[in-house]
Amino acid sequence: MNATLGLEDEAGFTMVSPLKRTWSRRGQTPVIRTSIDHHDRLNILGVLLVSPKGKKIRLSIKSYWHSITGEEVIAFLKQILQLVRGYIVLVWDRHPIHKRKAVQNFIQSQKRLIVFEFPVAAPELNPAEFVWTQTVEYVAGTAPHDKYELQANVFAGISRTRISQKRLFACLLGSKLEWIN
Repeated sequence: MNATLGLEDEAGFTMVSPLKRTWSRRGQTPVIRTSIDHHDRLNILGVLLVSPKGKKIRLSIKSYWHSITGEEVIAFLKQILQLVRGYIVLVWDRHPIHKRKAVQNFIQSQKRLIVFEFPVAAPELNPAEFVWTQTVEYVAGTAPHDKYELQANVFAGISRTRISQKRLFACLLGSKLEWIN
């Protein structure tokens, strides 16, 4: 089958940025500022789109400031279907939002979309997880002042990965999928 492979995952980013090690002068512990308001959360749907011959990879995302529901998943699937000509073999995890009746009905109505699921509790198999790993590494220690700065930091991290075929292929190679390596 001459199809684009889609590897989908979701991620959430909050005002509390992840920490990473840093250097400082002896006896001077570095101080990292963080937000007290932890309620804002940027939720993102992302998919790695591998060309049928495996020579190119694209990253497509959709973000929300509220919890992702079945309607958002359907909107994301429509976005993917507009981006890709031909068949799409989509592989995603067993998240409850993927099981919603509206989502399942939409998938059944799309002849170009074939969906498979990763095994339960196996995030290491999903190459899209490594997009979030790279993004978390990029935003670590940034401590945004507000949700707009959080969004800018996260999007900058995602853009760094998106524009680099080397980084995108690293996501594939980092997974434990034997057929990709």
